[in-house]
Amino acid sequence: MHHLLLVVNDAIATVTLNRPDVRNAFNDEVIAELTAVFMALAERPEVRCIVLAGNGPAFCAGADLNWMKRMAAYTHEENLADAQALARMLRVVYSCPKPTIARVQGDVYAGGTGLVAACDMAVSVDTAQYCLSEVRLGLVPATISPYVIRAMGARAAHRYFLTAERFSAAEALRIGFVHEVVEADQLDAKVHELAQLLVQNGPMAMKACKQLVHDVAGHDITSGLIERTAQVIADIRVSDEGREGVQSFLGKRKPNWLLP
Repeated sequence: MHHLLLVVNDAIATVTLNRPDVRNAFNDEVIAELTAVFMALAERPEVRCIVLAGNGPAFCAGADLNWMKRMAAYTHEENLADAQALARMLRVVYSCPKPTIARVQGDVYAGGTGLVAACDMAVSVDTAQYCLSEVRLGLVPATISPYVIRAMGARAAHRYFLTAERFSAAEALRIGFVHEVVEADQLDAKVHELAQLLVQNGPMAMKACKQLVHDVAGHDITSGLIERTAQVIADIRVSDEGREGVQSFLGKRKPNWLLP
């Protein structure tokens, strides 16, 4: 990998955007690398959670300017292929079976907000600024919209998509876009605290929980949905992990998935 750093320690994988000279802006190479590393980590059983971080003053400034210059000369078909690659990367992050945490150490602009929104949890420094700036360029945040709207809600998206104004970490917390806002010297401690909670849980149960949220959120409570949720709990109860979890609880011992 040329643009990312990967460290795996105590079941926690940290993927770091490492282009501080361009404020971790992404291009086609970064998109390909992020897609590949998240797909690979999804298959590694020793990894229980993934932290997405950034080096330098910004978490991610969106699209790289040189990449945008190349895109300006693309045909419609080339632009479609380019957008589909970005869409696939965001989908891979969002649907990753491992829980994910965005460690936001600096500003987040445009496509960078999609990365934050695609993660399960987000912890932000209090000095970070957020901005969905696409309309200033005559563009729209289309590819990131499924994730950003889910994270901040449609009402907030109406405002921030249309105004392209910057908003603070405190506002991001208020609208539910991030889960925690801390001072810079507390960022790693809070991310580590959440990661430690995650690595204690049943890996398959967490995977099933993520899918459960995807399947249930925004859907009407129909008889079909109720039946599917009943099926989910029945399946997990008879799984090896489900049986081990209940038996360890009743036997007052630690479950076998806990790390030594």
